[in-house]
Amino acid sequence: MAAGAGAAMATSRPMHSVTTLITVDVRSTGSASFARRQQQQHKYEVASLSRPNLLEAAFTGLHCTDFGAFLCPRQHRFCSGISERSATHLQQSRKSRWAVVSASSGQTESKKILLMGGTRFIGIYLARLLVEAGHEVTMFTRGKAAITQQLADESDKDYAEFSGKVKHIQGDRLDFEGLKSKLSGTGFEAVYDINGREAVEVEPILEALPNIKQYIFCSSAGVYLKSDLLPHFEVDAVDPKSRHKGKLDTESLLQKKGVPWTSIRPVYIYGPLNYNPVEEWFFHRLKVGRPIPVPNSGLQVTQLGHVKDLAKAFVSVLQNPVAIGEVYNISGSKYVTFDGIARACAKAAGFATPEIVHYNPKEFDFGKKKAFPLRDQHFFTSIEKAQKDLGWAPEFGLVDGLADSYNLDFGRGTFRKAADFSTDDMILEKLGIKVAVAA
Repeated sequence: MAAGAGAAMATSRPMHSVTTLITVDVRSTGSASFARRQQQQHKYEVASLSRPNLLEAAFTGLHCTDFGAFLCPRQHRFCSGISERSATHLQQSRKSRWAVVSASSGQTESKKILLMGGTRFIGIYLARLLVEAGHEVTMFTRGKAAITQQLADESDKDYAEFSGKVKHIQGDRLDFEGLKSKLSGTGFEAVYDINGREAVEVEPILEALPNIKQYIFCSSAGVYLKSDLLPHFEVDAVDPKSRHKGKLDTESLLQKKGVPWTSIRPVYIYGPLNYNPVEEWFFHRLKVGRPIPVPNSGLQVTQLGHVKDLAKAFVSVLQNPVAIGEVYNISGSKYVTFDGIARACAKAAGFATPEIVHYNPKEFDFGKKKAFPLRDQHFFTSIEKAQKDLGWAPEFGLVDGLADSYNLDFGRGTFRKAADFSTDDMILEKLGIKVAVAA
């Protein structure tokens, strides 16, 4: 996981011995020799800086794991050493690939953006923010679903204005030759890859768009190796056996190719139109007044992040030199227990405090069915890096966010998966709990 860049003078001194800090959070693959950070709101006067030039100038600072000195987030001490991935990137980033123009104005240039996927959940909100910011957005999808859909709280006028600006390329990203043929010569400047799973799916895009200025990838916090030390930071060990290994491979590929890239690692995402049964699983049970079965003690701690906050995080890294070559955890600002999620869902939707029952999963054979929507372990991350680097922060508290999801989706009678209480019934029967069946 790459990190950032800061500043200190004296190339002849070992980086870890430098004590003077001039934090310059400018990370770029451009080709100038100096960049100075303003002290307010990450404003930049000049920012077209190559990583090799940064290294040669011995820049160091609070976030410079790429360049050999950084403040360890947990030990709060300086460490040294340049990662192999960072060294590879330094060798391959000699050419200018990114220029930051008038960043001190707080505005970004309109860009021609390719959105891979985007019709199901995250992309629905991301596309709106990009269009509102004045960017030209094109979605690449198989065309099996409508390219856009009107949101529950969106006026006809606003939807018509948005949908009329979104372009579409129909194709299958797994048809690599067809993909390259359709993307070659299109001139896209930035790619948001929302549905990429394997590195092999990304390489044809890079071949078709050799002059891409930024590749923004949706990874997953599920890549981290299970640990007793939490929260997970971006520098933590990853699990080579993770079911998300393809996302790790994609991050490595982007680094190896020398592409200006940024990777976002969400934890559990929730919000209106969520196709994963996170909050929906709880709402189904609350609606009919059933007990909510929670594995083991129910005190397992986890983290949920609202999709609208995630979309804003994705936008915040676009054309942001600080974000180049970086990985960011994105989620909510608070951690919550499994039992706490059940109670928060009830409060958000206006239901009575639920009856929560606990069970030992080892005593059951559920087959291929999932009896609970979340992994049975402590699982949460630090979002401090994104807050500091990007000036981003979650706007939704958990209860407010769940209320937004309920009021704009489940509470209107819309959901992705029908209720299935078969595993609940197995648990409740073994526990000797009877459930009244509605007539």
